[in-house]
Amino acid sequence: MSSGRFVFFVVAGLIIVVAGLSLFTVNERELAIRLRVGEVVTADYEPGLHWKIPILESVRTFPRRILTISNPRPERVFTAENESLDVDFFVKYRIVDPVRFYTSTGGLLDVADLRLGEIVKNAVVTEFGRRTVSEAISVGRAELMRDLLDTAAPTAQDLGVELVDFRVKQVEFMEEVSNSVYLQMEAERARIAAERRAEGRANAEETRAEADRERTIILAEAYRESEMIRGEGDASAAEIYASAYTQDPDFYAFTRSIAAYRRSMGNEGDLLVIDPDNEFFRFLNQSDGVRGDD
Repeated sequence: MSSGRFVFFVVAGLIIVVAGLSLFTVNERELAIRLRVGEVVTADYEPGLHWKIPILESVRTFPRRILTISNPRPERVFTAENESLDVDFFVKYRIVDPVRFYTSTGGLLDVADLRLGEIVKNAVVTEFGRRTVSEAISVGRAELMRDLLDTAAPTAQDLGVELVDFRVKQVEFMEEVSNSVYLQMEAERARIAAERRAEGRANAEETRAEADRERTIILAEAYRESEMIRGEGDASAAEIYASAYTQDPDFYAFTRSIAAYRRSMGNEGDLLVIDPDNEFFRFLNQSDGVRGDD
């Protein structure tokens, strides 16, 4: 091999090596910073191919995805009532400031998890210490986790990370605390049940009273209308009777007497004791309807 060709291959090899040392890629799942002798030079790289100075500069990449820290064992905390609880939790976070993350943790995820775990533990101790046992396990659970997140988030920002979620997986009680909690919960449920029953009875009485009132009103209106109709009927009947009497008084008296006979002796076994000369038998004693003494 000639010396010229040898030199060409050497130069080409050096160019390839220098290019390999100078080029680096950042994918969409990573955050990257460029360091020059340990100091941050550039950050916020977009995904793609980038350059750096070989040997003098280096590149550190960190995951862009959401990371999880699980507490290795339940944390012992004390409530506002000085009752001890064992709280098991986990937290999710992501790196949002790679420069601050590198300067505060050296770019090591293990160090970040350790320091962030201590921050979260302090938040757990603080927030549980502000609440009673009932508040910690009842309807205030969502509010508790939100407050835990708000308490730990400002300190976590100093590490260049953002807390995404905070969850309490389990809360364990000491035996005597468990019994006390169960008794409190039982008493609370009994109180709520008693209030619901009292409200139900009150609503029932109110409904019954309203129904009775409406019934009384309906009956009164019906009675009033019936009396009005009856009065109108009596008035019409009286008017008809009066009209009939004025047209033929004898015939009117005759029909009234026949009707009276039917009502008095219309049933089998009826017995009527009366003087035969009584006015009642006027039309039976004389067929022409004229009294004998007339």
